[in-house]
Amino acid sequence: MELRQIKYFIAVAEELHFGRAAIRLQITQPPLSQQILQLERELGVTLFKRTKRHVELTNAGQIFLQEVRGIFTQLEQAKALTLRAEEGMVGRLAIGFVGSATFDIFPLVIRGFQEQFPNVDLVLHEMPTPKQIEAFHHKEIDIGFVRPSVFDPTISLLSIQQETCVAVVPKFHPLAQRSTISMNDLSKEQFILVEREIWPSWYDDILSKCHQAGFSPTIRQSVKEIQTVVGLVASGLGVSIVPRSTSNFHIWDVSYLDIQQDSPRIEMSLAWRTDDESILVKQFIDTAAQIINRPDR
Repeated sequence: MELRQIKYFIAVAEELHFGRAAIRLQITQPPLSQQILQLERELGVTLFKRTKRHVELTNAGQIFLQEVRGIFTQLEQAKALTLRAEEGMVGRLAIGFVGSATFDIFPLVIRGFQEQFPNVDLVLHEMPTPKQIEAFHHKEIDIGFVRPSVFDPTISLLSIQQETCVAVVPKFHPLAQRSTISMNDLSKEQFILVEREIWPSWYDDILSKCHQAGFSPTIRQSVKEIQTVVGLVASGLGVSIVPRSTSNFHIWDVSYLDIQQDSPRIEMSLAWRTDDESILVKQFIDTAAQIINRPDR
């Protein structure tokens, strides 16, 4: 059975006249009649009752007409959907993100992309940067919100945010009454930091700034996420240094303090596979760049 035969059948069924159907299809009547006969043989049923003056559908023909009309409707929908997919308007993107991205840049980009491309399904996976690199290699994610440094020739990066760090201390801590401190003010404190294997460049930068201030920090606890850092600081277990955007994470039992002079700095980047030529990936990167560079952001 061919689509052409179904198309011919629908024309005859709607015209109920082989001559008019042939004109509509821009073919001659004999090949049209032959195609209908061949279709009936393949189906094993009679689709039309024919006389010299009259053509009508059989019961089987009426059922067949209902079903095949749906096929052509689905084909048109498939064609339209395929064209929209080619234009990057529909599809699926798997996105990895570090938890700290949700404090600032991540919601802006995701919301902006969904407003422009509402029919693209975004599947979100929270995971630290090293896990995202593994996920890229296994093609489990298409886009990543990562914390550099990333040294992998198979992955491309676009810097989307750079920010200074602030100190976070328990609300009842003596330093909490101040708005600004120096690194040296933290020399006697116990630190809670994100594990080095999760964020090595930032971890090393914090230790470097402590050493420049003349002390080696006492690290009481290492954890996997910044949210956990803030929670443990709120519990009174120590102090920490976190990205400034973390202050958007409101916990009443902590205070965020500016650090004088050379405070640690961090970066957020978009990541994708260098060889990925997906139009959806390109659309996401372009949209993110537009949102990031917007003057009202």
